[in-house]
Amino acid sequence: MVTGDTELKELSLIEELSGKLASDPETQRLMRSVIENDKDTVEEGKLIRDAINQGLGSFTPNMLFEQLVKSYSTAKQLFGETILKEATGFEPAYLERNIRIPEFRRELKKKLERLQERFLEKKLIDRENELTESAIKLASIIMYVEEVDELISEGISSEKSRKRKNPYGVKSDVKEYSRERYRDIAIRKTIRKSVRRGHESLLKEDLMSFERKNWDERQIIYCLDASASMKGKKLGQCKKAGIALAYRALDEKDKVGLAVFSSEVVKKIEPTSEFSMLLQEIVKIRASAQTDIAATIKSASELFDRKKATKHIILITDAIPTKGANPEKNALAAAAEANARKITVSVVGISLDVKGKKVAEKIAEIGKGRVFEAKDLEELDKIVLEDYRSIE
Repeated sequence: MVTGDTELKELSLIEELSGKLASDPETQRLMRSVIENDKDTVEEGKLIRDAINQGLGSFTPNMLFEQLVKSYSTAKQLFGETILKEATGFEPAYLERNIRIPEFRRELKKKLERLQERFLEKKLIDRENELTESAIKLASIIMYVEEVDELISEGISSEKSRKRKNPYGVKSDVKEYSRERYRDIAIRKTIRKSVRRGHESLLKEDLMSFERKNWDERQIIYCLDASASMKGKKLGQCKKAGIALAYRALDEKDKVGLAVFSSEVVKKIEPTSEFSMLLQEIVKIRASAQTDIAATIKSASELFDRKKATKHIILITDAIPTKGANPEKNALAAAAEANARKITVSVVGISLDVKGKKVAEKIAEIGKGRVFEAKDLEELDKIVLEDYRSIE
C-alpha cells in the first residue's frame, strides 16, 4: 500500500477490505497495482486525485508545459504547487528558478509528453484530455487506501462507537419478570429484591428482567462545501473525512448519504450502504461558486427516508453563509425545520471568522447537534468520526 511518500506493507489487510469496493475486473486490476506499489500507477492516481481537488475536469500535460513557459505564477495559480511537483517531478521552487533555461525546458517538455502518452495509453484521459471513469476509479482507490491505512495505523478503524447490534435490542430499564428470555433476567436486581423480602431462596415473584429497546438504524448525510474557497487541500481533506465516515458507518451497519453544495446543491445521494458508489462520488467533487447552507440543510433533510431511524446531518464548510437576501436567517430557519423533523445537525467549521463561528454555533444549537472548529486540516477525519460516535 502507499500513503504519501511512504511504502506500506500490510497487503493482506487491504486485500481483505477490497470487498467493500466494486468487484469489476478493472477495479480489481487497479487495486492490485496500488497494493503492489506500482510506482507509475500510484503517482498517476495521486495526480488525478489532486487535479480533481483543484477543480480540473481534464488534465493536459502539454498545456501545463505551455503555461509554465508562459507564466510560472499563472501555472501555479491554475494547477497548484502539488500538481506541478507531481507532474514534473521537480520542487516548485526549482521549477520557477529553471523554467527559463532552454535545456531544462526541452527536458521538461519530453517528460510531460511521455506522461500524456502514458495517460492516453492507460485510458486515464480520452482524446479530448477529459478524465475518464478509469481515472476516477484509480483516484478513488488511492484515497481509499490512504485513508483506511491511516485509520488502521491510529487504531481508529477497530474502535466501536457502540456495542454490536443484538437482534433482541439493547438492555434498557428493569421490570418485573414476565416470560422474557432467561438471558434477560437481571440477576443482581433479582437477588437484591429477594434479600430485601427475607427469602431464603429465590422465588418466582422475586425475578426481575431487563426490558429490550430496539436498535434504531442511524442515517447520516455528509454535507460537503464545494465552494471556490475550498479548492485544493481543504477539499481533499474533507473528502478523506467523508471516506472515513462512510467506512466506519457502513461497518457499523448504518447508512450514509451525500449532499455536495456551493451556490446550489450539485449532488445528492440518499442514505445508502453502497461504499463503492459513495467513494467514487466523493472523489469526483470539484469546487465552484458561493455557499448556500440553507438550501443544503433543506435538501439533506429531504434525502432521509420515512422509516424510523436516528437521522443526522454533518455540515462541513469554511464559510457561513453567503448566498441569498438573508443567508444567516435562512440557514437558522432550515436548521429549525430539520429539528422539527427530528433531524440533528452538526457543523464542522474550517478557519471560520468570528461571525461565522457564531452562526455555526447557532445552527448546531438549533439543530441539537455539535459544533467543531477544525484548526488543523489533518484532523478533519477524526473530528467527523468523533461527531459520528456521539450520535445516539
